[in-house]
Amino acid sequence: MEAPAGGVDDMTKLSYLHEPGVLENLKSRYELNEIYTYTGNILIAINPFQRLPHIYDGHMMQQYKGAPFGELSPHVFAVADVAYRAMVNEGKSNSILVSGESGAGKTETTKMLMRYLAYLGGRAATEGRTVEQQVLESNPVLEAFGNAKTVRNNNSSRFGKFVEIQFDKHGRISGAAIRTYLLERSRVCQVNDPERNYHCFYLLCAAPQEEIEKYKLDHPKTFHYLNQSKCFELVGVSDAHDYLATRRAMDIVGISAKEQEAIFRVVAAILHLGNIVFTKGKEVDSSVPKDEKAKFHLKTTAELLMCDAVALEDALCKRVMITPEEVIKRSLDPQSAAISRDGLAKTIYSRLFDWLVDKINNSIGQDPTSKCLIGVLDIYGFESFKTNSFEQFCINFTNEKLQQHFNQHVFKMEQEEYTKEQINWSYIEFVDNQDVLDLIEKKPGGIIALLDEACMFPKSTHETFSNKLYQTFKSHKRFIKPKLSRTDFTISHYAGEVQYQSDQFLDKNKDYVVAEHQELLGASKCQFVAGLFPPPPEETSKSSKFSSIGSRFKLQLQSLMETLNSTEPHYIRCVKPNNLLKPAIFENVNIMQQLRCGGVLEAIRISCAGYPTRRAFFEFINRFGLLAPEIGKTKVFLRAGQMAELDARRAEVLNNAAKIIQRRVLTHVTRKRFIALRKAVISIQALCRGRLASKIFHEMKREAAAVNIQKNARRYEARKSYKRLHSSALVVQTGLRTMAACKQFRFRRQTKAVIFMQARWRCHRAASYYKRLKRGAIVSQTRWRGRVARKELRKLKMEARETGALKEAKNKLEKQVEELTWRLQLEKRMRTDLEEAKVQETAKFQSSLEELQKKLEEANAAIAKEKEVAKQAIEEAPPVVQETQVIVQDTEKIDSLNAEVDNLKASLDIEKQRADEAEKNFSEVQEASEERRKKLEETQKKVQQLQDSMKSLEEKLTNLESENQVLRQQAVSMAPNKFLSGRSRSIMQRTESHIPPEAKTGLDLHSPSINQRDEVDDKPQKSLNEKQQENQELLIRCITQHLGFQGKRPIAACIIYKCLLQWRSFEVERTSVFDRIIQTIGHAIEIQDNNDVLAYWLSNASTLLLLLQRTLKASGAAGMAPQRRRSSSATLFGRMTQSFRGAPQGVNLSLINGTISGGVDTLRQVEAKYPALLFKQQLTAYVEKIYGMIRDNLKKEISPLLGLCIQAPRTSRASLVKGARSVANTAAQQALIAHWQGIVKSLGNFLNTLKTNHVPPFLVRKVFTQIFSFINVQLFNSLLLRRECCSFSNGEYVKAGLAELEHWCYKATDEYAGSAWDELKHIRQAIGFLVIHQKPKKTLDEISHDLCPVLSIQQLYRISTMYWDDKYGTHSVSSDVISNMRVLMTEDSNNAVSNSFLLDDDSSIPFSVDDLSKSMEQIDISDIEPPPLIRENSGFSFLLPRAD
Repeated sequence: MEAPAGGVDDMTKLSYLHEPGVLENLKSRYELNEIYTYTGNILIAINPFQRLPHIYDGHMMQQYKGAPFGELSPHVFAVADVAYRAMVNEGKSNSILVSGESGAGKTETTKMLMRYLAYLGGRAATEGRTVEQQVLESNPVLEAFGNAKTVRNNNSSRFGKFVEIQFDKHGRISGAAIRTYLLERSRVCQVNDPERNYHCFYLLCAAPQEEIEKYKLDHPKTFHYLNQSKCFELVGVSDAHDYLATRRAMDIVGISAKEQEAIFRVVAAILHLGNIVFTKGKEVDSSVPKDEKAKFHLKTTAELLMCDAVALEDALCKRVMITPEEVIKRSLDPQSAAISRDGLAKTIYSRLFDWLVDKINNSIGQDPTSKCLIGVLDIYGFESFKTNSFEQFCINFTNEKLQQHFNQHVFKMEQEEYTKEQINWSYIEFVDNQDVLDLIEKKPGGIIALLDEACMFPKSTHETFSNKLYQTFKSHKRFIKPKLSRTDFTISHYAGEVQYQSDQFLDKNKDYVVAEHQELLGASKCQFVAGLFPPPPEETSKSSKFSSIGSRFKLQLQSLMETLNSTEPHYIRCVKPNNLLKPAIFENVNIMQQLRCGGVLEAIRISCAGYPTRRAFFEFINRFGLLAPEIGKTKVFLRAGQMAELDARRAEVLNNAAKIIQRRVLTHVTRKRFIALRKAVISIQALCRGRLASKIFHEMKREAAAVNIQKNARRYEARKSYKRLHSSALVVQTGLRTMAACKQFRFRRQTKAVIFMQARWRCHRAASYYKRLKRGAIVSQTRWRGRVARKELRKLKMEARETGALKEAKNKLEKQVEELTWRLQLEKRMRTDLEEAKVQETAKFQSSLEELQKKLEEANAAIAKEKEVAKQAIEEAPPVVQETQVIVQDTEKIDSLNAEVDNLKASLDIEKQRADEAEKNFSEVQEASEERRKKLEETQKKVQQLQDSMKSLEEKLTNLESENQVLRQQAVSMAPNKFLSGRSRSIMQRTESHIPPEAKTGLDLHSPSINQRDEVDDKPQKSLNEKQQENQELLIRCITQHLGFQGKRPIAACIIYKCLLQWRSFEVERTSVFDRIIQTIGHAIEIQDNNDVLAYWLSNASTLLLLLQRTLKASGAAGMAPQRRRSSSATLFGRMTQSFRGAPQGVNLSLINGTISGGVDTLRQVEAKYPALLFKQQLTAYVEKIYGMIRDNLKKEISPLLGLCIQAPRTSRASLVKGARSVANTAAQQALIAHWQGIVKSLGNFLNTLKTNHVPPFLVRKVFTQIFSFINVQLFNSLLLRRECCSFSNGEYVKAGLAELEHWCYKATDEYAGSAWDELKHIRQAIGFLVIHQKPKKTLDEISHDLCPVLSIQQLYRISTMYWDDKYGTHSVSSDVISNMRVLMTEDSNNAVSNSFLLDDDSSIPFSVDDLSKSMEQIDISDIEPPPLIRENSGFSFLLPRAD
């Protein structure tokens, strides 16, 4: 089978399963950022060295939850899901083994596994954190104390880690534990360049200044344990920031501040301990601190460890030997003292690390009752360096153990597969590395046993140990003695030969604590340090049994293997693509070595030894059905290479068929081309003949036109000469007549202008005198009236003080305001008069100008007449004599006209001067009017201040009225007037005394309760509150029933609203009716699956909310002021009207400007108190809640159908097994359409339910818009996550289903469907891309702007790389387009939002109360019939419809 451009997700599907094919497949997928690939059940994870957050988000975890292994693209979540499902279903523990060399991404992979397992089996948070969170929060602490920079990785774990996640019987996480293996202790004292020591040392040196001074620290280069390497800092890493992060992580894990201080004091002590340098002492083979600097570090170390400095020096430089006779204290030479110092540092650091692990485990908590667990093993991979010491020996020993477990498991899976399919198979040999394991761990002749034996003898050296190895294993095929070294030895591991240097094997293997060190630190004054060195048990101290690192590690490894053998293993092999730690670099040799070390190639070899190519039966027949008949049972097993032969044969058959098709097509195209050519020749001939005839006609037409042009040209020249002569004669005559007329006109105009100017000046002088006289009179009257008003104001103030009545003061202020208003109007009127005078003067000037213009027109007419007379005279008189006389007369007229013009100019100058004086006077008048305007504004400000003070008095009056209202309500509830207090009775009497007779008559007509008050004084009756409680009980019982609808209006909502309005519940401070209504609605919707009930209450709640939204308004002075302003408060009756607005409950009336109106059938604004506003908020919350429940119910109903729709293409392909292809395709299409029709049926039923309950169309549109958005998200995400869905046939299937949805939207109309169809834009464009032909010819611009403008580059890239044509065998887009997409993605790789190619499902509430109110029409509730339960009750008589 030809491999697709993006590679295959499972390498067992390759036609040629060998090393080049494996490398090429991994490289192709790595270039597409597909970092995960299966090899059977093994997951290969290649480190991308860049962030890919979109493949680890919540959507991705949701997609892999419960999905069968191999159905979706390879992923670490798939492995975790298989382990979890196996544990839940089979009740057996599982383990996931994550391996790989340093820098391959093991730690990150482990974190992803932990996240997904917590997602599947999450439990309630413990102290705010889940178990998974606590494990991940412990990572910074373990990384700080257990990770270091190596040659291959800046954050290499120098210890193995096995995380046990414990689950209860329900599959929920109940506990966890972290177990560590083989911390590299030697790194504390020895660091190779360019590596670094453990991170914690550098973090502490970068701590805040006060802590550095506290621990007497300095730059890392000043400490011996750190300056052995020249690398002190990491690129892009801040040690100061990491120090603070580590401290925060310690707080989260549960390490107290006191313990943290002790931890870092121990770390600082180790640094100072390394700077203690020794030199020879006075005695033989003795040692002392070298200089003052060494003594300073010795003293500092003792202070930090809280022990005696002298005792510390003795513990480092001396040894105590106990003999039966005496105790001997022996001195150590400087080299031995340095070894003792380093041993103490390694012991302290190892004990500190073990304490941290125990502390973290205690913080997380373990479940002793747990029966199942999932273990995640994050352990170092196979290592082979230039210098390999004891640590590499133990690491490779671990990997040998794991490889044996891996080989056995892979062979077992192969065997089970053959047995399941009933395939006859012979035994498959695989490499068994048991001989290597025997070489290392066998007793008594293994390498570890010989090493322990050498460590037990004091005189043993690495030379003697190496010679012992050479003698023991000289004939072993796995053990090799190097030719150029006498102490090295080589072991042939499964991944290759590794040469070990045995120089430090003995020192690193020793695991005993020097008694002097134990005694010194066990007696420390610091409880933390003393706790790291507890006193050993008596049997241990008495026993002389030797303990070593190798033996202890072998026991740990044996325990780990027992745990793994008791679980079902799953394997993840992490691969580092390059040593530069950079993205997009794929080194073949390096990766091949890692695959070999990880056992992947061995697994492939085992698979190739049998039948590596396996295809499900329907897949094989679908591809090779044209070559062979149906064979096999459920699968076809082929030998290596046979798949390629079948592919070649298939390609040959398809090529022959293609040639036949091409031959037929070429014949058809050639004939079609000939017919078109013949038709074109006939058309050209006809065109040529027509062109020739047209040319002849054109020549004849030109000849006729030339003759016509000549004739017209001659006529034009003759007419032109005649016109010129005629025009000259007219000019001479016109000039003579004009001169005579102008002279006469000038004289008449001057005379009339002089007369007009004199008249206007006399008029102006008289008008100015009149205005001055009028202004003086107005000023005098204003001052006199102001004086009288002030006197009256003082008199009114005196009366107000004597009476103390606020209402009378208000009346006086109103009168004063009226007077000021009158005065203000007077000033405005004066200003208006001035402006009118100005307008009149302007009009007079305009009229004079019009008269002058008329005179000018008359003069022009006279001149025209004179011209006619002169013309007649010229025609009648003899030419020579008369001409001389005319010239003399015209000359005299011109002179006289010139004289008149001069006189008119002089008079015009005089008039201009007068106009200037008039303008000057006008400006003065304007300035005076501006001053008056300023005074008017000041007066307006004073009026405004008076109005504000009046408002404050009105507010006080309103407060008094509210008190009166309370007293009146109490009086009504007590019924008899004799119980009224004296003050209340006096207030009511005073109020009644001010009501006119007309108002009292109206009150008697519309207030039967007032008429009957005197009649029921002596009759016993229930209080009004008890009666109201009964009415509320009856209302609640009524609305619990399904009242139905009347004219598309919900009866329950209308009844509730009318009752609350009648009872004035919105205007009281305390009431329980709102809470009872809300509780009734809450009880009614407890059954969340009944859409009919939910739709009924959604209709009622939304209608009631609409009525409240349009009725209620917040109470307060701001809301009351406009109402008072509109009322006739200036009159006594208007003030009484305001006092009756707060009528008691028994009085149902409202007096507005002397008229009476009652009833609650029409919507009116009500000033709501706090309970009413709270009820409105609660009702809003219930509308949103019911809306969300209805929407989620529909989502739950269609979700299974959506899953069947997206998997229907697989079903159709599988159906090829059972019958003919055409029949199977028809059945598959019918099955798919049935799924889509099921969705359409659900949508239709849901819409009918909403229509039946008259849910507002606005809410219906919102529901279906979100439902279609949900369909879009589910289908689109499934398309991007499943390669089998991203095919041509699947595109056709989904396109047909989308057509069903479009037809449903058309039938539902825009009133209910709205813009729901537009929500499917992502899946529509993606499906459109899948089904178009000739994709390789499309450019990126055409795809991203024309075909799929909504889809992002990441989404287009995903679809393009996953696309496969299972119908016609066509290819996806070209490689250039793929490259351009990759470039665009790389430029924006740091943007987490843009990297995510999956869509989010919006579950928010997409509307507000204002939106709902604007979308719904006005509701008329006046004709609503009450239900039978309350119709006959007299307390609900107001609900009955009233006749007009």
